[in-house]
Amino acid sequence: MARYKHYDYQQTKMIPLRFSDQIQPGTFEYTLNHVVDNELDLGVFESRYRNDYNGAPAYDPALLLKIVLFAYARGITSSRKIAQACRENVIFMALSADSQPHHSTLADFISRMDEVIAPLFTHVLMVCDGMNLIGREMFAIDGCKMPSNASKEWSGTRAELTRKQAKIDRAVERMMKAHQTCDQRDTPPEITTREQAQIKKLAQVSAKIQKHLATEPERRGQRGTPVKANLTDNDSAKMKTAKGVIQGYNGVAAVDSKHQIIVHAQAYGAGQEQHTLLPMLTGIDKRFNNLKPTQPEQGILQRVQITADSGFHSEANMRLIYRWIPGTVYLTPPRKWGQITGVANLAALFC
Repeated sequence: MARYKHYDYQQTKMIPLRFSDQIQPGTFEYTLNHVVDNELDLGVFESRYRNDYNGAPAYDPALLLKIVLFAYARGITSSRKIAQACRENVIFMALSADSQPHHSTLADFISRMDEVIAPLFTHVLMVCDGMNLIGREMFAIDGCKMPSNASKEWSGTRAELTRKQAKIDRAVERMMKAHQTCDQRDTPPEITTREQAQIKKLAQVSAKIQKHLATEPERRGQRGTPVKANLTDNDSAKMKTAKGVIQGYNGVAAVDSKHQIIVHAQAYGAGQEQHTLLPMLTGIDKRFNNLKPTQPEQGILQRVQITADSGFHSEANMRLIYRWIPGTVYLTPPRKWGQITGVANLAALFC
């Protein structure tokens, strides 16, 4: 008969743990911890707090910022999952000093401090630039479709949502009449309660659609035609992905080729990428002008190469590049999309 090593789930093992030892040099969490504590100016958070003399002490914004940024780097964007990680993951425990903030605290921090957190991205770029991590030779632009916290079932054009509201209202009216008829019969109480709950739910959905139609303007696409809006997240859109259709955003980022530092990023509520090229180029130019306010770095796009895939190709973008580059634009022998180069060393590759 086979023999196995003995094990016992009732035993206890005491493990001494120092949080500072869990943040090892050379890791992302070590860099994040150092940059937030020593490089970023977090004084902008001070004006958001009013508990100098009254109220309970608040969580240090540096601590919350570390938790949120580390969670984003791990692909965790839910406040509940971030709070869970702070209770179960050793690295999250170390970065948060085992403070275990509640998920509502994290959600409130992101929602109230978004205008303060966003400019810190430029400060991080300044740190990277000071360490010579940005090569300024080639920027690659590409997008990644990400789901939002909204159901695609509640998307539609204004006409589609109007028809859906009318359909729900008719269903509620039929159920109300049936309910009145059943009241006159010997109907079990549990059936009546269930029907009343269904009527209430449908009425709430109808009111939600009515409020959306009354307060939100009709969404229109790049060509001016009506596009589908979403009741929960009107800025998101339906997008086709390799895994099916999702309701979400297209996150577009420009990355420096030397050490893959993201120099500009933005989320767009449209699956197509052609219209994002201009705001991305404008954002890159503005970002590098802000790196050195005293000596703005003018004309960064005239000195680097820009690469993008065929999703950014359009006739309008061809004309955009021609206007942006001083001089002549040349086309190589035809391929799938071709390659565009300019005499000012700005290149856009559509392949």
